[in-house]
Amino acid sequence: MAKIDVICPRCSETHGVIRNGHSGSGAQLDRCNHCLKTFQLNFRDKGARADTYQTIVDMAMNGSGCRDTARVLGISLNTVLRHLKNSRLSR
Repeated sequence: MAKIDVICPRCSETHGVIRNGHSGSGAQLDRCNHCLKTFQLNFRDKGARADTYQTIVDMAMNGSGCRDTARVLGISLNTVLRHLKNSRLSR
């Protein structure tokens, strides 16, 4: 059986990271005993990925509508609207 070293995204520690159940979508959750942070190794939610935010803003600047952006990226319309609303507030 292969062993995968899980690294904590917060403190970069490899020892002391243990499995900690499953998320609502069924993904494995891990917990760091050093910083007590719970995290997922791989995201399944496309709206939570870091590159999704920039893609939404880029598509809006190029004239794509909100519904079209949601359909192309495979995410919820509410996710698109929330990202656009937050990007306008940060200006």
